[in-house]
Amino acid sequence: MLGPVSRKGLAGLAAWPAFAALTVLVVLGHGAPLAPDRGLHAWSLAHRPPMAAAVARGLTDTGTGVVPYALAVLAGVIAARTRRQRGTAVLLALGCLVLGQVARYGVMALVARARPPHADWQALASGWSYPSGHTTTSAMTAGLLIAALYLRSPRGRGPLMALAACWAVGVGLTRVFLGVHWFTDVVGGWLFAAGWLCACGAVAARWLPGRLAPGAPEPDPADPSDEAEAPLERDTAEDPRRRGGARPA
Repeated sequence: MLGPVSRKGLAGLAAWPAFAALTVLVVLGHGAPLAPDRGLHAWSLAHRPPMAAAVARGLTDTGTGVVPYALAVLAGVIAARTRRQRGTAVLLALGCLVLGQVARYGVMALVARARPPHADWQALASGWSYPSGHTTTSAMTAGLLIAALYLRSPRGRGPLMALAACWAVGVGLTRVFLGVHWFTDVVGGWLFAAGWLCACGAVAARWLPGRLAPGAPEPDPADPSDEAEAPLERDTAEDPRRRGGARPA
């Protein structure tokens, strides 16, 4: 029977064929909106009061810029077992996010899907439409946070993991609500992020040192190897009482 980690890995791998299938549909349709795209876009236009649009813009802005990278750093800090490992963990989290962005830009350039009509936009946007950049970025960041919390925070992690997931879902939905993306752009971003996180997790499990890898035993608090090295005690053999030798008569 598969353990929970193995099941999550298989679910992440399944995201790639789903993403590929959706991408093929978009390409074969020359980027034209699919039926769900048209329906949800029309609904958003009809249910978008100014206050709701302002709230959506505030949430969508957290899906790009400084916020995702700051949260990736936080994920690395949480995931590290010791102070010595924090730098490595932070670099790995940032590397996963940055390389994911590079791969996502490559897919966007290849698919070259146009956005919804500019007259329908309620937020600034640039570049091609598929997959959604804000959606992909926030989903990858949320995945890093969830993985870090799952590995290192056994108590009270459930609400925090749910909050991270809801944030990523909310950012994605605001892109449709604000009229700057089709719904399939958002779904593509979620699928891409899931597949990319799975790939990064597989690489981490394969190449990371044992003490950083998921599933490794927690370090012994009494083990001085992670603390500053104490000066070695020298010349102890000179004292016969410490050697257990006989005292002079």
